[in-house]
Amino acid sequence: MYLDYAATTPVDPGVVKAMLPYFGKYIGNSMSLHQQGMKVAEAVEKTRRIVAKILNAEGEEIVFTGSATESNNLALKGVAEANPNKKKIIISSIEHDCVEKSAQSLAKKGYKIVRIGVDKNGIINFDELKKAIDKETLLVSIIHGNNEVGTIQDLKKIGELCSKNGVYFHTDASQSFGREKIDVKEMKIDLLTASAHKIYGPKGVAVLYVRNGVKINPILDGGGHEGGLRSSTVNVPAIVGLGKAGDIMIKKIKKENFKIKKLRDKLIGGILAKVSDCWLNGPKINRLANNVNISFDRVEGESLLLELNAKGIMCSTGSACSSNSLEPSRVLMAMGLTEPEAHGSLRFSLGRRTSDKDINYVLKILPKVVEKIRKISPFKK
Repeated sequence: MYLDYAATTPVDPGVVKAMLPYFGKYIGNSMSLHQQGMKVAEAVEKTRRIVAKILNAEGEEIVFTGSATESNNLALKGVAEANPNKKKIIISSIEHDCVEKSAQSLAKKGYKIVRIGVDKNGIINFDELKKAIDKETLLVSIIHGNNEVGTIQDLKKIGELCSKNGVYFHTDASQSFGREKIDVKEMKIDLLTASAHKIYGPKGVAVLYVRNGVKINPILDGGGHEGGLRSSTVNVPAIVGLGKAGDIMIKKIKKENFKIKKLRDKLIGGILAKVSDCWLNGPKINRLANNVNISFDRVEGESLLLELNAKGIMCSTGSACSSNSLEPSRVLMAMGLTEPEAHGSLRFSLGRRTSDKDINYVLKILPKVVEKIRKISPFKK
């Protein structure tokens, strides 16, 4: 039972089929001026148009990168380097590690980093953000759909605030791209990160939307690919896969979200009914359709994860990028949980292949596993 779609999704068969010709039949470099080069360049531009359509952006505003981590690094560091006169950057306290660590890197270079707090559901304190923005503020970076607890932020409200104050607004939309409606024009978003492998596309390709007029420098030096912002020979098969995955999502997402939300709510309701002393992290309604994050009192999340894995249930204790860390989740701690409570959390993330049978199996096995671990747990009521 694969319930870790927030970490990565399986590649859709239609995506694989679309990619295959670009491994052998069409082999040109997209910068080459011969027939093969022009053929693959057109394939790249087709994907650029598909991504732009999803975001209501212009094609030339779409930059292809190698990962969401790279896109987030480029957004923060590239904007900072291009605008050296402002030295204040605002992020939330629940950003993905690649945004948090990019901010830490900039702090070492003299930038003031302000982290906006969140409430118990992971919603940012808007009044705190409003007070933090001043004439020294260069950029605000707030994650859209949180990768751990699924909380969805109000991008339009944040974007309008930033626009009013002449501040760049970046959002990491890796978990929400293709799943939630995003209109970069209406929401006044200046920079946005998205990733292929979260929407049934291949790993190794991602997007940074950069609004026309944003001052940003590249962080890689080279041949000037992607409008000069991302030098490197473009990964044509992966970009084609991203385009196909996006095209499929456009057609399927409404029906797919309806199905997944029903399964998500069944899983949440079933766990809360069948297991004592546990609770949902994040809001009940304003959350990603596929996200379930539960804390279990008197249980170590790692122990629970391993026991479930032995029973064929694959989930996560938090962000996959931080799963080898023994530290409690920064996100859950920012939401007010104690260290033991944060350590006792599990993230189930559902997807296209998740079935009612899968959910029934989890609801059968999970209560027994929790009971087993609590009997030998040193943590008592």
